[in-house]
Amino acid sequence: MYRFLFSSKWLGYLLLAAIFAAACVGLGRWQMDRRAETLAEINRVVSNYSATPVPFSAVRDQFSRLDPEREWTQVELKGSYDAAGQRVVRNRPLNGQPGYEVVVPLRLESGETVVIDRGWLPIGNNTPGRPDSVPAPPQGPVTVVARLKAGEPELQRGAPDGQLASIDLSTYSTQLGYPLLRGAYGQLASESPSVQAMPFPFPKPSTDEGTHLSYSLQWFAFGVLMFVGFGYAARQQARNAAIDAEDAEAEAAHGGFLHSSGPVARRRPVPRKRKNATAEEEEDAILDAQGY
Repeated sequence: MYRFLFSSKWLGYLLLAAIFAAACVGLGRWQMDRRAETLAEINRVVSNYSATPVPFSAVRDQFSRLDPEREWTQVELKGSYDAAGQRVVRNRPLNGQPGYEVVVPLRLESGETVVIDRGWLPIGNNTPGRPDSVPAPPQGPVTVVARLKAGEPELQRGAPDGQLASIDLSTYSTQLGYPLLRGAYGQLASESPSVQAMPFPFPKPSTDEGTHLSYSLQWFAFGVLMFVGFGYAARQQARNAAIDAEDAEAEAAHGGFLHSSGPVARRRPVPRKRKNATAEEEEDAILDAQGY
């Protein structure tokens, strides 16, 4: 019944179904990998974002090379800002609005210098390509609590004076003319003493895992449905073939043909008697029977 499945036509259909299913499985696995990355980021936020700040000495090595598991860790830093080294970072949208981020070097009591991202500013209305004003950091000794973030790669584009294309700590150090700890920077959580004029603080990172799981399940389902559709089409083909075979047998058995050793002769139709024959018709029938 299903011998047609071995035809080149149906083997081609099966190959297409297998290719489509394999692509769906690949896309589903990709979505699962994205979900795993998102869950790992959520776990880091939950574990580190609001944890008790640790002293700089406990995480000194993280500012040279940040362990991804330590991202968002709160660190307490003591030193003074280098206001002359303050920069704004271009093309930093927040909640769908274009703007800038304000970074400034913090010279620690240990003599080392780290970078603090103090917050976000909207695009300016007075001078194109610059914020209207950049709040200055506190002067003198300051205690800063900042969350660890990995330094960013260098972008292949320039920036106007006083600006950076990204938080690339190597490029920033070159501009300043003195060394920075280049493995990580701190995103400001609080500072004391504080100043009245401040950039907008950063919102807490989202802990919503998104739609990766539902998308992955949909792709897996599409892959399975492809084979279900192939099986359904094959079953319909087999049923249609069976119906055609039954019709052919019925036509051969009841289609009005008589078989003999000679040519097939078509059966003569049997005359049907008419009901309520007239007297003349009955008389003609009697004469015909007597041979007249």
